[in-house]
Amino acid sequence: MGYMGKTSKAFSKKLVQLKDFIWRIAILSFQVSLFFIIIYRMLPVPITPLPIVRVFEQAFGDDPVKLNKDWESIESLGKNICLASLTSEDPKFFQHYGFDFEQIIESLKKSFDKGKKPRGASTISQQTAKNLFFTPSRSWIRKGLEVYVTVALELFWTKKRILEVYLNIIEMGNGIYGAEAAALFYFNKSSSNLSTREAAAIAACYPNPRRWKANKPSKYIRRKQELIVRYMYKIGPLPWEKKSKKR
Repeated sequence: MGYMGKTSKAFSKKLVQLKDFIWRIAILSFQVSLFFIIIYRMLPVPITPLPIVRVFEQAFGDDPVKLNKDWESIESLGKNICLASLTSEDPKFFQHYGFDFEQIIESLKKSFDKGKKPRGASTISQQTAKNLFFTPSRSWIRKGLEVYVTVALELFWTKKRILEVYLNIIEMGNGIYGAEAAALFYFNKSSSNLSTREAAAIAACYPNPRRWKANKPSKYIRRKQELIVRYMYKIGPLPWEKKSKKR
């Protein structure tokens, strides 16, 4: 009994130590992530996990891909790519607080009716959170952490900043990150000079940019491009444009 009692106490002590260690790691992770969220509120994001993952994936391939990444302010990116991206990915971006619950419920209903996995209904805020800190791997733990980061972005950043970072770090092709790099690669021009149709073509490829090409659109991408062109200006002027006009 004495030996069993000592063993039980030792095990309980180790369990407490493990819980304490996990708790300390969780607190540290929270502090570090919050630090970077506050820093990135003002400074350009130098690198994100996805390009690092892609570099390792392609390093031993037959055709290694060069990393193309250019950071530009949202004003320099131009109005067309902003409106095309909002229309394609998150038309209610300025109305919600990080989560479009109507779209989530609709996605779940459709998936249950068809017996398939739920279709993605991520907002631009959620996609920015995912691209900023996480790899493409999926898990419920990552989803939970993504919710925390999304809420933090909505609290500490402006909508303008969220969209600006999103357009600068999103993957837009093999080794291509950000709207400026995509515009230069696909159309040999700066993002600010993209036409309505060119911006819509880039935005139409977002769900799978490594499969589809903005300068060589498939029939599916052309149809999506036409829809984006038709509706992108119905979003209305961007909020910061309205403020600048009043001044």
